[in-house]
Order: sequence, then C-alpha cells, then structure tokens
Amino acid sequence: MSDTAASPSGAATPPPGCPAHSRAVPLGGLEYQQTPSQLYRTLRREHGAVAPVLLDNDIPAWLVLGYPEVSFVTSHDELFARDSRRWNQWPHIPPDWPLLPFVGHQPSVLFTEGAEHQRRAGVITHALEGVDQFELARECQLIAEQLIGRFAGSGQAELMSGYAHALPARAVLWMCGMEQGGADTEQLVDDLRISLDAGEGDDPVAAYGRVGERIMQLVKDKRERPGPDVTSRMLLDPAGLTDEEIVQDLISVIAAAQQPTGNWIGNTLRLLLTDERFAVNVSGGRVSVGDALNEVLWLDTPTQNFIGRWAVRDTQLGGRLIREGDCVVLGLAAANTDPQIWPESHVGAENSAHLSFSNGEHRCPYPAPLLADVMARTAVETLMEHLPDLVLSVEPEELTWRPSIWMRGLTSLPVEFTPAVR
Repeated sequence: MSDTAASPSGAATPPPGCPAHSRAVPLGGLEYQQTPSQLYRTLRREHGAVAPVLLDNDIPAWLVLGYPEVSFVTSHDELFARDSRRWNQWPHIPPDWPLLPFVGHQPSVLFTEGAEHQRRAGVITHALEGVDQFELARECQLIAEQLIGRFAGSGQAELMSGYAHALPARAVLWMCGMEQGGADTEQLVDDLRISLDAGEGDDPVAAYGRVGERIMQLVKDKRERPGPDVTSRMLLDPAGLTDEEIVQDLISVIAAAQQPTGNWIGNTLRLLLTDERFAVNVSGGRVSVGDALNEVLWLDTPTQNFIGRWAVRDTQLGGRLIREGDCVVLGLAAANTDPQIWPESHVGAENSAHLSFSNGEHRCPYPAPLLADVMARTAVETLMEHLPDLVLSVEPEELTWRPSIWMRGLTSLPVEFTPAVR
C-alpha cells in the first residue's frame, strides 16, 4: 500500500477514541488457537455482542460475536461495506503487515460493491450452476480413491495434508477445467496450500504469484478452446468480464473452495473418530456422516472469523458506537454458538441456519455451499467405506489446531487402520 506508514518505533499507535482505548483484547494467542469458545464466552461477558479487539501490531477493530448482530452487518451493505479502502487505520498499517493479503484492496469480486458486485458475483453463480453435482460426486470419489490408494497399503496416514486438503483442491481445479494428474496441476495444488496456509520455510507471496500465472494460462487456454467447465462459462458470460477479472475471481473461487472445505472434511473426521455418538454406526451409517458435517458447521466451522466489513458512516451496533471507517470482523464461529439462540448451551445441529457460509449479498454464492457439501460428504463417506476400521493413532487430546484466528483446522490428523491388500 502506497499510503501506509509505521510509527517511529515500528509498532502501530492507535489513535485516541478507537477500540484499543476501551479495554480491547488481542485477537490471538495460544488460548484462542486451541479453545476459542472460552475466549468468546469471556468477551461476551465483558463486552457484550460487539467486542473491541486488537489485530496484529495492535491495530484496533471490532469483533462481532452475536448471531443477530452478524446477520445485521451482513444484511446492511449500506452501513457495512466490503471495500477495504474505507479503513481509517491505513496510516498505521506497516507495509509488511501479516494481514495485508486479506485486507489490501484487490480487483476481485471480494472487494466489489453494489452493481459491480452483482455483475461479478452473477458470473460466478451462473458458472457454478453449470456444475453437475452427480458428476462432481463421481469425480470426487475417483480423486478420493486415488488419494486413499497412496496410503491404504501402509496401515497409517496423516489425513490433513494427504487427504482432507488435497481432495477439494483437485476437485475445484477439475471444475475449472484443468486436466488431472499433470505435473503442473500437482504444483498448483501445492502452491495453493502454501499461499493460503504457509508452513515454516514456505514463501506464500511467491506461491501466490505462481497461482496467478497458472490461472492466467488456464484462462488463455479456455478462451481459445472452451469446454464444459467453470472457467469457460465465465469467459462466455454476457457480462463480458476481462481476462484479468476472471483470473482474480477464479482465484477467489478456488481459495474459498479449497481451504474451508479441507478443514470441513478434517474437522468432521475428527468428530467421527472422537465422539462416541458416532462411533457405533459411522462405518455403515450415512446419516451419521451428514449429521457430523452439519454439526461441525455449527461448532467447529472452518472459517472462524472473516475480515471484514468497513463502516460507511458512524453507526450503532450492539450498543457500541462504530465510527466511519472502522473495521468490523465477522465472528462466524462465535455467532453460531451465541447463547441467545441456543438456550441452556444446547446447540441443535439438526438445522442449517448457521452463518458458516456468511449471509447477505456477500455470502458464499449459490450454489457453492452445495458443491462444497458434495466434496466434503463424498470425501468422508469414501474414506469410511474403504477403511472401515479407521482409528486415531494418538489420543484425542493430543490433536492440535493450527495457529490461526481465521481458519479452524487441525495441524495433523494421524490415523491407523488395517492395511489394504494389493
């Protein structure tokens, strides 16, 4: 950002009157990573439905914890908009701020508003509507069987990297028209992982650059030779998006499908392998798999928090004065477990009114949630059918969550089973 600057000490100094001066709580730390629900309860008790928080470098923001309040924010774009250039904190953001990839304005559908957002989102919706869900399920089953075949003979596996994240990455690239099995596809899958969830020694900026280059090449190829895929349908849409717009929006679609769906699969497998309610009939009960998938969206939603919305003008929310340009973080996980909608702490996972796919005009575009469900359900069911005696190879309490306040996913999911006979 050309208009960003750091304070002389190198740390951001929040201006007077911002949330940081009203008992703001750092949004992070070990407690948050492993037991975020406890932090949500503390924040609700001390601050109510809207809590003042500090992002990296002590940058102030508001975390919306209440279900009605998150629903209000996401339903009123005229008050809380998506264009991050409205943010009143840009003068305090250092150029190497860790969250810049998420909040720095980009020419993608994620940051558009009004008629432009409707135009861009409409193209994505029409392109996704062309995906045959039965064909997607068959392709996901083939991908699942290929991945399972890599470790079925060993009797043990680490399912997060080797299965849960790999399957949706390959499935969404198939939907976009990339051929499966090629070296460039494997490289793109790995670069997607690095750019979205970098590990030690990874270079997410370089990986993201390679993702953009490969998707641009895909767009050029499909403009010359269109096919029955999402990319071609976006290119042929009457809205007439440019190649650059399509590249940006395809990356948004791929990222939204890969990382959250991978964590949805992993979190569901964890629930099935650790909760005795599912243990009796998991190997034969498809109903229990569906119940587990839905319960995870309520209690361990893959996207815990989403940054964000920016106040268009001074307004009231949850008894708080939100100033024009303030950043509002959507606490999706907190809202899903809001005690106001779940009396006596009972979360009824039998309905699907959760906010895991957000809400309002900027929610996950239809039919993306249905396609994600096809991927996740097929991944879990196929694994359980092929490895019916699958069990954890560590104690449940030894499983750890990734150090992220944004995504809810395990660092690893080690399992063991009877080796398959080749």
